[in-house]
Amino acid sequence: MQISIVIPLLNEQESLKELHDWIVQVMQSNHFSYEIILIDDGSTDESWKTISELSKINENVKGIRFLKNYGKSQALHAGFKAALGDVVITMDADLQDNPEEIPEMYQMIIQGGHHVVSGWKKKRYDSVITKNIPSKLFNWAARTTSGVKLHDFNCGLKAFNHKVVKTIEVSGEMHRYIPVLAKNAGFSDITEKIVQHQARKYGSTKFGAERFINGFLDLITIWFVSKFGRRPMHLFGAWGVLMFIVGFGFALYLGIDKLFLNPTGRLITQRPQFYISLTAMIIGTQLFLAGFLGEIMVRSRKNDTRYNISDKINL
Repeated sequence: MQISIVIPLLNEQESLKELHDWIVQVMQSNHFSYEIILIDDGSTDESWKTISELSKINENVKGIRFLKNYGKSQALHAGFKAALGDVVITMDADLQDNPEEIPEMYQMIIQGGHHVVSGWKKKRYDSVITKNIPSKLFNWAARTTSGVKLHDFNCGLKAFNHKVVKTIEVSGEMHRYIPVLAKNAGFSDITEKIVQHQARKYGSTKFGAERFINGFLDLITIWFVSKFGRRPMHLFGAWGVLMFIVGFGFALYLGIDKLFLNPTGRLITQRPQFYISLTAMIIGTQLFLAGFLGEIMVRSRKNDTRYNISDKINL
């Protein structure tokens, strides 16, 4: 199979039929073998009914239904796990991503040899104040922190080599940083393509301003995990030893000063250096223990279930 199109969705009943027909037209006109994997992330409307109807019309339509809303990252994880195509395309279900971009992105993976092709919505039809400006600041921070030079981390339209989606682990709200996760996993050939952005036709956006706050927190998490995820003792242990040395140094100074230099001076407990020493050694010990416990958790961690699936179609 050439292409797997993975589409997470939440309450997008109105757009699904139109999106399906648009994708099918593009696939058939380019003679692609394909599958459309629709992941219903706990919709409360008739989205799953629509997916069921589409699957009866088109056997290439496959569906996954979550018991409740677990988030876009978990939906993508389930879709990636089920995908069979040589190239995996992700896109949103709100008709803001243009399926006409898929053939060129597919060729960039197959013929260009890229691991990841990320869409760049250079011209957007969103609110300037609530979306465009915060998005630019967010993308700047992501580029600076991650070293992945993309203009639009938030674009849902992306293309991946099959090996990428089978290697990376998408969790939390880290769907924005799949290119970063791919880079950390060793897939370094990451590029972008300017794509057409459509104005939302139905409904309203499911994401508020809080997604940028969560995005920055996830960015910090990815930075930490990429550098110290498998060796937490190297960070916490190093800082713990440093703090303990500082504390021990102050304690040694106080001991020498009291015993040999100024035995008739103030009591040690009346000097600020005593509390600096005590605090530094306590913090150092705690950091060292945090690193030690982190090492134990890394070595004993088992894959846990992050979502529950209630139904499947054609899978």
